[in-house]
Amino acid sequence: MRRRRIAEAVARVRWAALARAGVSEERWDSWPRSVRRAVRATFWVAVGLVLVALFGVWKTSALAVAAVILLLVVPSWSGLRVGRLALGKWVAPAVVLGLAIAYPYFVGSLPQLPIFGPFPQVSTMVVMAIFTMMALGLNFVVGYAGLLDLGYVAFYAMGAYMAGWFASDQFASRRVNVGAVGLAEGWTGLHFSIWLVLAMAGVATAIIGVIIGLPTLRLRGDYLAIVTLGFGEIMPQVARNGDHFFGFNLTNGTGGITPIDGPGFGTWAHEHLHLPANYLTAGNLDSVFFWTALVLVLVTVFCSMRLRDSRLGRAWVAIREDEVAAAAMGVPLMRVKTWSYATGAFFGGVAGAYYASYRSGTFPDDFFFNISVFILCMVILGGMGNIWGVIFGACFLSYLDREGLANVGAWINGHFGTNLNVPLYEFGIYGVIIVVVMLFRPEGLIPSARQAAEFHEGVHDEPLYDVARGAGVTEQGAT
Repeated sequence: MRRRRIAEAVARVRWAALARAGVSEERWDSWPRSVRRAVRATFWVAVGLVLVALFGVWKTSALAVAAVILLLVVPSWSGLRVGRLALGKWVAPAVVLGLAIAYPYFVGSLPQLPIFGPFPQVSTMVVMAIFTMMALGLNFVVGYAGLLDLGYVAFYAMGAYMAGWFASDQFASRRVNVGAVGLAEGWTGLHFSIWLVLAMAGVATAIIGVIIGLPTLRLRGDYLAIVTLGFGEIMPQVARNGDHFFGFNLTNGTGGITPIDGPGFGTWAHEHLHLPANYLTAGNLDSVFFWTALVLVLVTVFCSMRLRDSRLGRAWVAIREDEVAAAAMGVPLMRVKTWSYATGAFFGGVAGAYYASYRSGTFPDDFFFNISVFILCMVILGGMGNIWGVIFGACFLSYLDREGLANVGAWINGHFGTNLNVPLYEFGIYGVIIVVVMLFRPEGLIPSARQAAEFHEGVHDEPLYDVARGAGVTEQGAT
């Protein structure tokens, strides 16, 4: 009886909110089922955030209450009870998203983890989000299309230098301002709005991805990896020696390009929409950068999901499983492969440009081969082809790189009286992690169902019915 009353009260609140939004019951029933699920999930996320505010945003218990309500109450009382599919497709991602948005507010009150120490700082979360975006971009090439790319750092570098060229005083002989914020008096150079630079970086790196992909279209396996490795080695050398690029200072050499303009929405948006006018002067600098990076990750996830289920995504998967069979079935290999390179390069370029703006500079030492391997390890560790697995792998390894290994080293030295500098052995540790995963779970920690089936069952042909029947008849005749 009590449960029924609570359910009725919740339904009344939901219908009241819909009525305030001008949605009648007839209109609600006419909406597609997926849209109604999304609205219900959004409603419960809002309820969770309200509870967080009521209990005090610095109280960890409030977040626990919100999570329990979202995970337990929603499937039971809101009509979302359609099995594990609804829980995994809507509720759990909504809970994670809500906690991620509120993370800068409650991170200071979270308890320490065993061995790993405190939870990641907001600045570390920014880097984790950026590497997640790059890992999702590489997943288009490696996870979906099955093309081994060891030069992904070239796209990351191209995006970063696009921000350096179009949002700094690198080209001091020019004076161009297209929506930039926070410029000082006497400024020189090209200063485009960072939002415009992100789009420009994505398009430019997509073109570079096509250029890099064209010579590799007829290559497979080791040969493909070697060629992409060569392209990945070219870009850092151009960045390091580009201060005399045919007599022109293109990259400023080893000094890099700094400072780079920060993002911002300008004075009008700050006054009317309460958006930060300039990120670099905002009081919560890391928080606004983190929220923006979170939006970019969500856009990347959305594009990944839509492309994965599209005709192009199915063609990528067909090439990954059997390129010869895909070609025989009419899949245009050259065009499909080129699209995978261009798509992955686009998101890598956007991530590189945003990271350069966050760091307020870009330097050639950031674009060596080990970065490509690092991002590839994220995809392999999480599970190639699975979006959520790639996100986990990227967040875990980037956290270890920024804070985790240092915290583990401090714990080891404090408990065992040693003087071990664990971060010095970071790539050896990453190698051990990958070897262990490859030995005991080669499909990754969170693989897609298709990838797991390929690893455990293999891909083999089943004999046709007539062939099997003919073999049986032959055996009987021989007997």
